[in-house]
Amino acid sequence: MDQLPVEIIKELKERFEGDIFHDRSSRLQYATDASAYREEPLLVTRPKHINDIRELVLFAQKNKLSIIPRTAGTSLAGQVVGKGIIADVSRYMTDILEVNREEMWVRVQPGVIMDELNMELEKHGLFFGPETSTSNRCMIGGMVGNNACGAHSLIYGSTRDHTLAVKAILSDGSEAEFSTVSTEDFEIKCSPDTLEGRLYNNIRSILSDPSNRESIRNEYPDPAIKRRNTGYSIDLLLDTAPFTEGRGDFNFSKLIAGSEGTLAFITEIKLNLIPLPPKEKVLVCMHCKSLEEAFHANLIALRYKPVAVELMDKMVLDLTKSNLTQKKNRFFIEGDPAAILIVEFARESRDEIDMLTNELEQAMREAGYGYHFPLISGDDI
Repeated sequence: MDQLPVEIIKELKERFEGDIFHDRSSRLQYATDASAYREEPLLVTRPKHINDIRELVLFAQKNKLSIIPRTAGTSLAGQVVGKGIIADVSRYMTDILEVNREEMWVRVQPGVIMDELNMELEKHGLFFGPETSTSNRCMIGGMVGNNACGAHSLIYGSTRDHTLAVKAILSDGSEAEFSTVSTEDFEIKCSPDTLEGRLYNNIRSILSDPSNRESIRNEYPDPAIKRRNTGYSIDLLLDTAPFTEGRGDFNFSKLIAGSEGTLAFITEIKLNLIPLPPKEKVLVCMHCKSLEEAFHANLIALRYKPVAVELMDKMVLDLTKSNLTQKKNRFFIEGDPAAILIVEFARESRDEIDMLTNELEQAMREAGYGYHFPLISGDDI
């Protein structure tokens, strides 16, 4: 099927208050994201509120169609591209609902842009930590779906680490809120004969099975690997109080983060906030003679608790030589390095940063890594 029949679309329009587009030009606009993938959807919708999402879910279920939740479309792997119904929440579901300064959390709708959220939070001395390179346009719903993080994931972690609760519409049109529950409350959640109750009961059955537990612990990525962004993080649910003694409380929202909109349609998100970062920042741009040297040097750099570590290889460096815009940014480069290891420090005082950068350079030189260690700060960053 390349296009939905008009009579089916009319059926949805009678119950849907948001926008519905079925002309080809509109569908082509949503046929791709920031990736190279392309597939024309059957229908494009822009829900106005939760009831629109509920009606859309029921409509899709009745007609055996898929729904593709979408915000800014900044994904790089075709996550919001598909043959089904696009549900774009970036037009109407864009409210910051509540900021709690004392308890350091915020409730938002999925279409809130990250930079706009942090501009509002700055008034309270707070911010949402997991930044991305697309922060001026990416939206919180997409960040939860992708479990987004950025250059500063070393200290701020990923979106999953800061997701406290999620409200969502399930596949039967019912509404559920997933948040932290004690072991006692977890057992209560398993009881009702509702879709939400069956979800809790099902995960209890899966994670209580000894063979499943063994497989999860043996086959899932090492917990020490922080940046394993997407996928069903069922190992994190196993590592909670109902299944592992001495662990923290169970929270289904940890599974929703990174699930790319496949488990439920998010309508509201509650996020943990942190104090604004230190204003003093410096980059140590360590020049390396080989990529292997940079890899080993990274292990030393991590001992000094940087806020970020990034690598710029020779291919990127060479491209800047002939780029008129980037040529001026080569002012700190000496010679022809095979790679530059960029180590970022942020502290409350410049004296503290100077002490760290001196210790870092000394450790690198003693290990035989690096030949030039320029410091970049202020407007040059």
